[in-house]
Amino acid sequence: MTIDSLYPPLINGEFKAVTAETFPAVNAATGEHLADLTASGQAEIDAAVAAAKAAFPAWARTPAVQRARLLLKVADWLEENTDRLVRIDALDIGRTVFELPQDYRQAIGQYRFFAAAIMTHDGWTNSVPGGWAIAKREPLGVVGQIIPWNVPAIMVSFKLAPALAAGNTVVLKPDENASLSTMELAKHLAEIFPPGVVNVVPGFGETAGAALTAHPDVAKLAFTGSSEVGRIIAHAGASRLVPVSLELGGKSPNIVFPDIDDIDAVVDNTTFAATFCNGQSCLAGTRLFVHDDIYPDFLARLTAAFQNIRVGSPLDPATRLGCLVSQTQGERVSSYIEAGRAEANLVTGGGRVDVPGNEAGWFIEPTIFETSNDTRVAQEEIFGPVLSILRWHDFDTMIEQANDVEYGLASGVYTSNLRNAMRTADRLQAGNVWVNQYVNLVDGSPFGGYKNSGLGREVCKETLDMYTQLKSIMLAEQVPAPFFV
Repeated sequence: MTIDSLYPPLINGEFKAVTAETFPAVNAATGEHLADLTASGQAEIDAAVAAAKAAFPAWARTPAVQRARLLLKVADWLEENTDRLVRIDALDIGRTVFELPQDYRQAIGQYRFFAAAIMTHDGWTNSVPGGWAIAKREPLGVVGQIIPWNVPAIMVSFKLAPALAAGNTVVLKPDENASLSTMELAKHLAEIFPPGVVNVVPGFGETAGAALTAHPDVAKLAFTGSSEVGRIIAHAGASRLVPVSLELGGKSPNIVFPDIDDIDAVVDNTTFAATFCNGQSCLAGTRLFVHDDIYPDFLARLTAAFQNIRVGSPLDPATRLGCLVSQTQGERVSSYIEAGRAEANLVTGGGRVDVPGNEAGWFIEPTIFETSNDTRVAQEEIFGPVLSILRWHDFDTMIEQANDVEYGLASGVYTSNLRNAMRTADRLQAGNVWVNQYVNLVDGSPFGGYKNSGLGREVCKETLDMYTQLKSIMLAEQVPAPFFV
């Protein structure tokens, strides 16, 4: 597998940089230097936005069927190159080669879904007395998109697929901690899209990200990341009256009823919900509410399941939990674990795992705290393999606690009773409720959050509404009789 020594930005169909400044991509587990990327700034963003603006008129006029064909080519390329890209991501961000292929299946599905969805996404036409009323959907223009580091393949697809399908041009900034697979994809994007339609600019949030967010020629902003940065993006959009879509943080409740049929299956799925993506997921089920009637048995089995998770090298197919993306993230998670030791009961985990040959990696033991809902570990997004477990017996009190966080992105319910499932789903303040299978993302099913978890919905046909605007055309059959004459 080859990785380029230097990745400059993709601007107007070419890989070129204005600045000579670079930053390194390093192996998250070993600390090995992998490549350098251009530390893009205002000059690169200006050039990329200018290229996207110049390319927009022709791309907007490109028939939807042709735009769809190009998106399908992206999906096909990803399918053919999944194994290679999985290995790059495993090196770059510390996720496991066992888990990462699912990211690419999800991403491939997005390009194919929006290639199909754009063919039926339109306004409407009605006949009215003396003529017709037409509502026509049109693309917005240059879209600025900023994505995080945890699931780069998915995040790129969530942003590029609907924006390009709708006829917009794009300037995409990947996260500085996870740019390699995105820049590898950019090579292919440069081959199939007209110059300027897709521009990919690596760099830091405070420089490239800030320049993109504030650029006067950007017609829409789309961001996935922390709620704190999301507010900054929203403020920038409001100051220029451009639309903003945000997919932000989460602290999702996962609720277990005592009537479950297979306790081991539920233990397995709740373990997955809390630890997939090395726990670095905004939609992870990190607050587990278990009913009193089954709590002791459930906790014992859950503890055993957490202790049996294999922590190790991201490149080992047997590994189920790799390392956190960086030292910064490792120290953040460790600080939350220390806070949890002081305010909650540590059931298992909490330490750092030594993986021979991977000494630079922050491998954290899968961790469970017994806690109440008012502690930091139960309220704040940790972004690591740390689960808070809470007992419940009264349904109304449990629902109140489940909703008692600033977030509302995802949630889970486990029950064999349809009434329990539906009454819980109706009362949860979350954009996504998964019953009996956590992280059940389906192409076409809306994904997004309530409260501080964001604005707008992705993954679905309605996402195209966020990347278009409506024009009303009133067509009269003839000029009316004179009014003033």
